[in-house]
Amino acid sequence: MSLRILVVLAVVLSSFTGCFKRETPVDAARATKTLLIGNGAEPADLDPHVAVLYTDYNILVALFEGLTVIDEATSKPLPGAAERWDISPDGLTYTFQLRADGLWSNGDPVTAEDFVFSIERILNPKLASEYAYMLDVLAGAADYTAGKLTDFAQVGAKALDARTLQLTLARPTPYLLSLTAHQAWFPVHRASVLKAGNPHARGTGWTRPGNLIGNGPFVLAEWKPDQHILVKKNPRHHDAATNQIEAVKFFPVADPGVDERAFRSGQVHITYDVLPDRLDAWRREDPAKLRVDPILQTFYVRFNCTRAPFTDVRVRRALGLAIDREAIAGPVMRGSRKPAYSIVPPDTAGYTSSASMPTDFEAARRLLTEAGFPGGKGFPKFEIKMNNDPINTKVFEAIQQMWRKELGIECTLATMDDRVYIDAMQTLAFDVLRSRWIGDFNDPATFTDLFTSTSGNNNTGWKNPAYDRLIEAAGREQDTAKRFELLRQAEAIVLAEAPVAPVFFGTRTYLIHPDVKGWIPALLGVHRYQTIRLEP
Repeated sequence: MSLRILVVLAVVLSSFTGCFKRETPVDAARATKTLLIGNGAEPADLDPHVAVLYTDYNILVALFEGLTVIDEATSKPLPGAAERWDISPDGLTYTFQLRADGLWSNGDPVTAEDFVFSIERILNPKLASEYAYMLDVLAGAADYTAGKLTDFAQVGAKALDARTLQLTLARPTPYLLSLTAHQAWFPVHRASVLKAGNPHARGTGWTRPGNLIGNGPFVLAEWKPDQHILVKKNPRHHDAATNQIEAVKFFPVADPGVDERAFRSGQVHITYDVLPDRLDAWRREDPAKLRVDPILQTFYVRFNCTRAPFTDVRVRRALGLAIDREAIAGPVMRGSRKPAYSIVPPDTAGYTSSASMPTDFEAARRLLTEAGFPGGKGFPKFEIKMNNDPINTKVFEAIQQMWRKELGIECTLATMDDRVYIDAMQTLAFDVLRSRWIGDFNDPATFTDLFTSTSGNNNTGWKNPAYDRLIEAAGREQDTAKRFELLRQAEAIVLAEAPVAPVFFGTRTYLIHPDVKGWIPALLGVHRYQTIRLEP
């Protein structure tokens, strides 16, 4: 065959194959029933008792299951590892009956003793879990974590038999069933945790592929750091027969721009986020693929109250008052957020704050002058730290300009990966820090409990005994109206002393492929993948 004929044939074949669209991972997922998700960050660990990031929680709910689970549509608790429960008339004793078909992914039965072991583990001061305070409602739990109580048998968690778990509370807690759906209450497999080493040590390796044994609807199949995490359907889960997803692959893509390009090229079904300056284009060009869902979230500035000049409440308040929240929620975020003047989002389970931190430049300048920095003169240059996300940069570039223009002070911006950012937050190695909080359950306490002296997620160096007393009193109060009034008083203290400054209330902005069915708005931001379908 002549060279000319070969060239012509090659051109024809090239043109012919070019007529066919190459199959993308999203196309292939229809056959394999694999959900592909952009997840924003690489997890430091998949240990439910030490993980703190929302992006970690997105993976953990696939691998573990608490006594209860949260219904996306209503934010209310449903049976999980427990099939039913009884509550004593005084509201202090909950008796959970575990499922007879509840199994770990290796076939071991899920027992009440597994839950007791797990509760002791997260409460043990040696583990130093940031989320241990989520179990403070248990009798003796707070004292055990603080080291005041050394006999765990005196903590209100007991296995009455293999399938019966009894929890005794320090005070009636009407939202307990929502709490038990949170990762802090997840059970861990005792034998595999002990096999890996000290159960009260972090990073022993029990959460790696091949080692991790969970009781959730999926099992860990692959973990390639900074590439993806793959979980596959757990055939031993009690809901396996109704689970129509065979696998979920999580991609730790920190840059929403990269995430969007992956979506456009068919690499993912769902992005973690969308850059604000891309929202208008999607609204105009393909609105069916853009979702802006409500989420119980507050984005805020966190001050290190142990470092001068942020030890001075006048400085903190001046900075908080000099944030133009309307400008950030509107032009900067393209109208996708609402300005936040309080810590707790309005109408959280019927609660709305009576205090606020307004935008007031004149008052801010006056406070800064009273603190000894008229017009910003003599104010030390400081740094704002944030995790590596272009949205954070846009927000804090705007705040940086506001503080320069209105107060005459200068600051620099520093971005870092999530692991370095979390370490800086937990060790108070910062001046000012970008922060956000997504509610763990639908109640104002998920926000107000953050700033108690014993909260592992406070991370401001700020402590206030009066605040602690109000939160403790609210925890004991059974009358909802009186309880909310105590929480309002507590929130007013935080807003007045300003260890943090709220900026905006959140929404979840993301892109979603039309093949994904059953992915409904979830106020708490967490979805159960076993309820999702992939259909063309």
